[in-house]
Amino acid sequence: MTAALQLPANPGVAEFDALQEDPARWIGVMAALGARYTAAPAVPAGEGTVLVALLGHGLVLKLYPPFLRDHFAFERAMLAQLHGRLALPTPRLVDSAEHDGWPYLVMTQLPGTPLDRVWPMLPPPQRQAVLHKIGRLAAQVHALPAGELPALAPRWADFLQGQRQRCHPRQQRTGLPAHLLAQLDTFLHGPVPEGPEVLLTGEYTPFNLLHRGQALSGMFDFGDGLVGPREYDWLGPMCFLAAGDASLLDAFFDGYHGRPFDRRQREALLRLLLLHRYSHLPAQIALAGWQDAPDFTALAALVWP
Repeated sequence: MTAALQLPANPGVAEFDALQEDPARWIGVMAALGARYTAAPAVPAGEGTVLVALLGHGLVLKLYPPFLRDHFAFERAMLAQLHGRLALPTPRLVDSAEHDGWPYLVMTQLPGTPLDRVWPMLPPPQRQAVLHKIGRLAAQVHALPAGELPALAPRWADFLQGQRQRCHPRQQRTGLPAHLLAQLDTFLHGPVPEGPEVLLTGEYTPFNLLHRGQALSGMFDFGDGLVGPREYDWLGPMCFLAAGDASLLDAFFDGYHGRPFDRRQREALLRLLLLHRYSHLPAQIALAGWQDAPDFTALAALVWP
């Protein structure tokens, strides 16, 4: 490839972030790689943790910086593990390869509109139906055998320990209100959910689910996945979508295991939210006024009414 189509050999996070925000610097690489699979042009696609391009209406190309090789390996295995085994379509892996030390995946593109774009327009009954379907979907994933995935993910105990060490500076940086930040370390001493370890997509958020007609039409993006307690996967739909609505909360759990949410789990789930890989409460809690909660107990009751 010409110099104009070269990527940095081993960028750090900051260098990669700057690259990602300037598609003109990388779309030529994506186009050259995509030409191996289709004559369709490569078009930059959305925001995320890696470089993504749509190849026409049929394929998606995801190019991972070298420091996210573990995400590449996990997503490749997860695509194989999920495809054809769920009630909702997931992308089919077409190929995996490498370009100058940058691993990439080519997968099929799913039809539909990202759920976050249509969610505000959905009436309450359709919202409940969507949450019920997401709950059912999560339960199906959690029932699958883990296969090779545990060997490709950090040990849950190690992951959680690292998140605890980084939690206070992260919450300060991402804007947790000062009065809650002062209570954070004490609150985190309490229990977090424990249980059998399952496949975690880390998602079920409106940004990684597709909607078409009046129903969900697909789920994608598994590079951030883990293997750990099922409750980790409950956080996305409960915060982004249920957003303090008890009827939506119970719709998700009716789909998940046929019974209402156990409100005794509130505080343990809030600790897990604070320890999430991408914990950012101002962006994750879609509930007006949550910052005014006097303490974490009150906040948990707002998020999980």
